[in-house]
This record gives sequence, structure tokens and C-alpha cells, in this order.
Amino acid sequence: MIQAQRNKYLENTVQTASPAQLLIMLCDGAIRFCRAGIEALKNTNYQDANTNLVKVQDIISEFSITIDRNAPISGDLLRLYEYFIYRLIEANMKKSVEPAEEVLGYLIELKETWLQAAKQVNAASATAGAVHG
Repeated sequence: MIQAQRNKYLENTVQTASPAQLLIMLCDGAIRFCRAGIEALKNTNYQDANTNLVKVQDIISEFSITIDRNAPISGDLLRLYEYFIYRLIEANMKKSVEPAEEVLGYLIELKETWLQAAKQVNAASATAGAVHG
């Protein structure tokens, strides 16, 4: 019952989120799975490490798929995402936390960047709404 309510809440949250909010939610998920993958590697639980690191790769692939190819920064972001995936595969294959920790650091920075960008967009929208309202 509680799980069903939680699932409904999450479904509603995702369906009503702005593109910026969705990006931030995906970043949160990638950070959470990356941390779990690092912990699993440290505990030599390679099955869990693999599962979590692959989830991070899936989220980063989603970033790549949904990127606006016309945006000036898109080429740089795509190369960055490719690098993240390369390092996650390396962490998984070599059973090494260092590449995953590097990606985790970048994901945290990326989330902060998206949060700042979302604030700027919201502020600009509010200003435009006040001017045209």
C-alpha cells in the first residue's frame, strides 16, 4: 500500500516536472547510484557495483540522447558524457573506485551547474512575466 502510494507520488512528480527539474532528478539518481557503486566496489561486492555503475551509465546515456544538438555547448557536453561512460566502464572492469570517484565529483559539479542554470531561467521567466503581465 505505502509502496503503491510512493510510486504514484514519484510518477506524478516526474510527469509534472519541468525539463530542468527532470535533469536535476536524473543527476540525483546518477549521484546516488555512483555512490552505491563505489561502496560496493570498496566492499568487493562486484555484482552490486556492476548493477549500480551500469545504472549511472544508463542515466548519462539518457543525457546524451536528450541533449539539444543545436546548443553551442552540446559538443562539449557529449564529449564529457562519453568520458564519464568510459571511466565508469573502466571502474567496473578494473574493480577500481578511483575512476568512479572522479565521475562522482563531476556529476556533483554538473548538478550544481544545472541548479544554477535552472535558477537563472526561473528568474528570467519571472521577470519576463512581470514585465508582460
